[in-house]
Amino acid sequence: MGDKPTIAISHLGCEKNRIDTEHMLGLLVEAGYGVDSNEELADYVIVNTCSFIAAAREESVRTLVELAEADKKIVITGCMAQHFQEQLLEELPEAVAVVGTGDYDKIVNVIERTQLGERVKQVSAEPTFIADETTPRYRTTSEGIAYLRVAEGCDYRCAFCIIPHLRGNQRSRTIESIVAEAEQLASQGVREIILISQITTNYGIDIYGKPQLAELLRSLGKVNIPWIRMHYAYPTGLTPDVIAAIKETSNVLPYLDLPLQHSHPEILRAMNRPWQGQVNDAVIENIKRALPNAVLRTTFIVGFPGETDEHFMHLRQFVERHEFDHVGVFTFSPEEGTKAYNLPKQLPQQLMDERRDILMQIQQPISGRKNQQEVGKVVDVLIEQENPIRGELIGRSSRFAPEVDGQIYVRGEASLGSIVKVKINEADAYDLYGEVVTV
Repeated sequence: MGDKPTIAISHLGCEKNRIDTEHMLGLLVEAGYGVDSNEELADYVIVNTCSFIAAAREESVRTLVELAEADKKIVITGCMAQHFQEQLLEELPEAVAVVGTGDYDKIVNVIERTQLGERVKQVSAEPTFIADETTPRYRTTSEGIAYLRVAEGCDYRCAFCIIPHLRGNQRSRTIESIVAEAEQLASQGVREIILISQITTNYGIDIYGKPQLAELLRSLGKVNIPWIRMHYAYPTGLTPDVIAAIKETSNVLPYLDLPLQHSHPEILRAMNRPWQGQVNDAVIENIKRALPNAVLRTTFIVGFPGETDEHFMHLRQFVERHEFDHVGVFTFSPEEGTKAYNLPKQLPQQLMDERRDILMQIQQPISGRKNQQEVGKVVDVLIEQENPIRGELIGRSSRFAPEVDGQIYVRGEASLGSIVKVKINEADAYDLYGEVVTV
């Protein structure tokens, strides 16, 4: 090893960022650097930042300041590095480098240059890089699951979202590349793969000239991984062909994460999502008809500029009517550099918080009822953690995605990263409780 410094990575933000973190770790390990999970023991700390909304930036800044006070050499990567390049170098003398979202593959070179005393700014104006199955990767999630990025960037320009500005336009990987990585993950014992991109239903348009999600799912059906879950499926992209592929491909879970954001056509138009407009009700009814056992998750933004009581009532009734399995609600965050930042009729935070709480209160009994319906069933559960103090295991069934949905607390014996049969005995609004079925 010799004189190579040890490096820790402090990870913030979404699972797309997590994949970048895992590739940086993989590249550093391959180059012979000591990677330490303990930031205090490391010479360098790479902070992979998030810049999506104000709260995420504040968390990123807090982390940077704490590490600066601890006298660490800091490398700033991720969305905030892309967003505020020079500014970060000016305000944080401890920062030895900033690395853009399309430049994390150069991390080894960046570290080498800082060791020679250079302050490095490695930020491509237009991010174009996307890692493939040949890029080293060091997984940081529990052994049973892995995220698999099918595309990076986004071609849409929703009024509230800074992401295309920070991650570039959509660039998809080939089906062969994605399947090759899925095979590698399967051979490492992964039981669940989560397909991610900014808009998974648009996968392939840029390289194949049309969306190829259905073909991708069918190809992944041949890989020996029991659960394949999709995130960020836009309802308009759930064509009959995609729905058929979900039905026909036994390891593709009928779990649909539909980031709807709102229900009222006027607000959707203001959000620059007119393509979603009137189709909401019909699309959701179609999905439910075509996939009667589908688990539907969605997210909404309340308090978008100009949202009236009437608009909000429309959203409330929409949530009551469709009975989604899982709902996330966010209050609008005005982001500089987006169209919504300067819109008139911005709502006070207090009103936005009230609306969020009302929506969550409407959803809670719905989620509770859905969970109650699981009681008495025997379901497959992927075991992810042990709680030795309480003598129980913690896992998820296919109805729950990691991080965002509920968990299942399980009594009995099972190995981590395995899928076992569990009888569900109890439920509350968020979680389920059961025991391993011994054959």
